[in-house]
Amino acid sequence: MTATNGHTTTNGVLDSYTKSCQDVSGPKAHPRAKFVLDALMKHLHAFAREVQLTNEEWLASCDLLIRSGQMSDARRNELILISDVLGLESLVDNMTHERAQAASSGAKVDATESAILGPFYRTGAPRYENGGDIVLDHTITSADGKRGETCLMHGKVTDASTGAPIVGAQIDIWHTGPNGLYEQQDEKQPDYNYRGRFTTDAAGYYAVRCLRPTAYPIPYDGGAGDILKLLDRSPMRPAHIHLLIEANGYKQLVTQIFDSKCEYIGADAVFADKSGLTVDFATPSSNEAKKSGCQTEVAYDIRLVADQ
Repeated sequence: MTATNGHTTTNGVLDSYTKSCQDVSGPKAHPRAKFVLDALMKHLHAFAREVQLTNEEWLASCDLLIRSGQMSDARRNELILISDVLGLESLVDNMTHERAQAASSGAKVDATESAILGPFYRTGAPRYENGGDIVLDHTITSADGKRGETCLMHGKVTDASTGAPIVGAQIDIWHTGPNGLYEQQDEKQPDYNYRGRFTTDAAGYYAVRCLRPTAYPIPYDGGAGDILKLLDRSPMRPAHIHLLIEANGYKQLVTQIFDSKCEYIGADAVFADKSGLTVDFATPSSNEAKKSGCQTEVAYDIRLVADQ
């Protein structure tokens, strides 16, 4: 016997209530939607019973979601951010990567690991030739007045199974400024600053001039921040660069690379950093990097899974 809402009720009756909520679906219900939503009801109801959720707590949760929805727009998605701090987006990302790995059985090399998209992706970033500079304003500084370190990031996009170069792969790249802000968060930055799209050449090669990334706190003024404060958690994300790669005949890859020397590696507020995505931002050694005049260089190859 368990007590619920002041009444003593058997678990069997509670399970019967959940089933009655699931059974009202009509004969034309979408099969996948019914499967997903039935499971959601099952676990939501079980959660409410486990924690003995009160009316006040339920209303507070609704208010948090309402406020988060009201502050979301094309430049910021607070609901994605809530999913991130709860680890949901990273969990979905990990499961997606596992399915992609399973589809590439027998590959010579493992596919590049994925990582979350995050709430600050924007479509329509400008296109650049290989070696183009996505930094539209090099005067932006950190809080202590330091400018970002310029970086040449380059590598090859290949087939994870055969190792063959992938020609014409589209690579979308974005990161924050030295002040820890994406351009849509900062009215002083040019539109689409630190964002660009690149296309691999006949050898599968790409190159982009950018900045060595900066660690930053996720926005703390919405529902995600409320959750972090309640749990006494840090809002910091390790320094990283976002990538979204698409190519005909291959599964889309959304990933990030992380600066190995960042103090927040292993303590990501959104649980997205992975050892396999950690890279070294080194002193320029290639002729291309030296000629670019960049202060750092990172070579990063990307391996895609065929869309079978």
